[in-house]
Amino acid sequence: MADASRAQRNFPIVTVAIVALNVFGFMLELEGGEDFVLRWAIVANNITAGHDWITFLTSMFLHGSWSHIIGNMIFLWAFGPEIEDAMGPARYALFYLAGGIAAMLAQIAGDPHSTVPALGASGAIAAVMGAFLVTYPRDQIRTIIFFGVFFRVTFIPAALLIGLWFVLQIVSLGTVSDMETQTGTMVAYLAHLGGGVFGALTARLFEDKDRISDDRDF
Repeated sequence: MADASRAQRNFPIVTVAIVALNVFGFMLELEGGEDFVLRWAIVANNITAGHDWITFLTSMFLHGSWSHIIGNMIFLWAFGPEIEDAMGPARYALFYLAGGIAAMLAQIAGDPHSTVPALGASGAIAAVMGAFLVTYPRDQIRTIIFFGVFFRVTFIPAALLIGLWFVLQIVSLGTVSDMETQTGTMVAYLAHLGGGVFGALTARLFEDKDRISDDRDF
């Protein structure tokens, strides 16, 4: 999955660093096991009690399974480099972290006394997707569609692809994704929506107008 409508103007150093940190975090999980996950994933009840605030950051670099991290990194690589180009590395890094925190706050607000650990980069990536929806809605996203053992490469407008993704999150609201670890950790759809709304509402505040003045409506 990738943006087929524009060439990358700058090397996406922050996006690459985020991918590397997520891979590193997942390797630590595999080595540390359940105790590591329970220590660094976010638990709503702990946050509302005023404890473990560092997990706002650590939890967004952990994942529940191989499919979880692979899927998230594919979506990040599809939309992240263009948004990094539009914002610049420093603003993009701040935006990404703020989006992940906003996503976790949305999840905690929905169930402030939950004792189930939550983790994943999905909320922060949803913020990136929300920003992409605002910034480059007309771009064509190169996507692989599978039909059983067969597949084809097709091009889908960003507004349609991201819009359908957000509709799916709304339909699934209140349920827990099937990407769970044996420790009972979860990634919740409310966090996805919170991150996406944050990204869509704040994208223009983080954008560098000089970087996107020539190609916003490519």
